[in-house]
Amino acid sequence: MVFLRRPSVTIPSRSSGLEFLSLLFASCLCLAGCGDHKADLRAEAPPPASVEREQDVNAMQVEHPEQFPLATAVARETTSQLTVTGTVNPDVSRSVPVISIATGRVVEIHARLGDTVQKGQLLLRVQSADMSGAFSDYRKAVADEQLARTQLERSKLLYDKGAISLNDLQVAQDTEDKAQVDVENTTERIRVLGANIDHPAAIVDVRAPVSGVITDQQVTNAAGVAGLGSPNPFTISDLSYVWILCDVYENDLAHVHVGETAEIRLNAYPDQAFTGRISNVLPILDPTIRTAKVRIEVRNPGMMRVGMFVTATFHGQKKETHTVVPAAAILHLHDRNWVYVPAGDKKFRRIEVAIGPSLTDNMQEIVSGLQPGQQVIRNALVFQNTVEQ
Repeated sequence: MVFLRRPSVTIPSRSSGLEFLSLLFASCLCLAGCGDHKADLRAEAPPPASVEREQDVNAMQVEHPEQFPLATAVARETTSQLTVTGTVNPDVSRSVPVISIATGRVVEIHARLGDTVQKGQLLLRVQSADMSGAFSDYRKAVADEQLARTQLERSKLLYDKGAISLNDLQVAQDTEDKAQVDVENTTERIRVLGANIDHPAAIVDVRAPVSGVITDQQVTNAAGVAGLGSPNPFTISDLSYVWILCDVYENDLAHVHVGETAEIRLNAYPDQAFTGRISNVLPILDPTIRTAKVRIEVRNPGMMRVGMFVTATFHGQKKETHTVVPAAAILHLHDRNWVYVPAGDKKFRRIEVAIGPSLTDNMQEIVSGLQPGQQVIRNALVFQNTVEQ
């Protein structure tokens, strides 16, 4: 008999199958994780660069440009001019200090800084020991003079009778003459100190020497007055004529000449113009800012006050052509001046201009930035507000 053997089959155990499935599952997870990582890298990549054009802030477009009327810039021929700033100052030749010869203490003040006073008006009263001493010396001198006069009369009588010599008479005459000199000197001293000889007192009345405005005060109640050695209690200025002191740069001095006129405008009253005469150009320059002081004399109509800021305009001889537009066409924005000009296709462009002085009839002179013949929007502020809405 022949016996046949079946081939043997190895059946994996339960534990070996679980290991195989675990390995297979881990491999799948690894492959899946690698695919997600690649997707995240693509998502985190920066977007492609794009170029954006900056918008022109000076170009503006409107739907109905016909609602903004236009004006045409015109040419105006003028002389060259220079505009500077300055201040109002009192005329030094018309300023008078108020002094007190007598020293002492102020007991009364009858005027203040800025007051308008008249000549002879009482300003202050000073209690002075100098005045007491002056009256004392005066009374002594009067008494000595009376005694000397009496002795002279007696000497004359005795000399006529031959009782005294001529020398004794001459001595008596000399004593009388010296006594009279002492009386005159003490009297004049009292007058110089500012007192009245008929009203002896220790109080000195200080009065205004001229009429005008008190532009400086250096004294208060109970303050001391040290005579000529101290600051003047008051300064009175006649402000009917004033000085305008301006600073002109070295490069502009060629436009300023002594004897020519200048136009003055006060910052407080810009609509009123005054005419002054250039009386002096100081020959010394300020080494720091390179300017020279120019003095303009002008009649004060009553509104000019010391210390006011002014604008002075000097007109030259050279003819220049400038552009003139309506004043409303100028827009003052960010410390600059602008006008709007048509740019076609319902667009307007804002351009910067340099302005000159204001003219009559609400017109404005333009120094640079716009040429005669160009058109501008007549009312720039209305256009600006419409665009911003």
